[in-house]
Amino acid sequence: MTAGGQIDRERDAWNRKSGLRRVYRGFYERVAQALRPGRTLELGGGSGNFKAFAPDTISSDIQSAPWLDVVADAQRLPFAEGSFQNMVMIDTLHHLPRPAAAVGEAARVLEPGGRIVLVEPAITALSRPFYTWLHREPVRMDDDPFADRPLWSGDDPYDANQAIPTLMFARRLDRFERTFPTLSLVGREWFSLFAYPLSGGFQAWSLLPNLLAGPLLKLDDGLSRGVGRWMGFRLFVVLEKRGGAKTAD
Repeated sequence: MTAGGQIDRERDAWNRKSGLRRVYRGFYERVAQALRPGRTLELGGGSGNFKAFAPDTISSDIQSAPWLDVVADAQRLPFAEGSFQNMVMIDTLHHLPRPAAAVGEAARVLEPGGRIVLVEPAITALSRPFYTWLHREPVRMDDDPFADRPLWSGDDPYDANQAIPTLMFARRLDRFERTFPTLSLVGREWFSLFAYPLSGGFQAWSLLPNLLAGPLLKLDDGLSRGVGRWMGFRLFVVLEKRGGAKTAD
């Protein structure tokens, strides 16, 4: 399947699956609450769903689409240092063959005090079998997300390793902190226990009726505080660039 065909298929799934939209709206609200005032750049805008939720966002992707603002490689951004107050990645980092390069670029184009806000797959005791056997993207726990070489070819923007965020922000957090001393981890949460996997994500199937989406999302929020680290399907991460926010002239 071509990249263009995949992005159209995901947009169609978004339009058809009301339960999926309810789930992701919760993701987007979580992201929006963590943002600093100022310019926000979304990396990996894909089918344009966060842009529809937050119209003031500048949405970018490595492939073009009418609803995107910029075509750009997240691993080599065409922006000057300190251009943005926020960088948003939703289901993006685990698709990048050089994830450390993307984090470094995001930090470069942030102003001091700016934030990188991510929602990515979380590999936990409950989610790992689902992601391994019921999801088209692989889980490779032996990949090195800090490698100075690509982890895969990068020819297909939908190639991925769902383990990358867990490796970078949990299993090897000490290495992350050594690699990116200008970034502070100011928020990290494992969440989304039932509603997301039942929705089927952007796959064709769904076991989440719209009437159950609201109650399950509330149940997820309540349980995530206690057992998210072991049962969550999603990882929410907030990074802040050291140095404090710039003051107005």
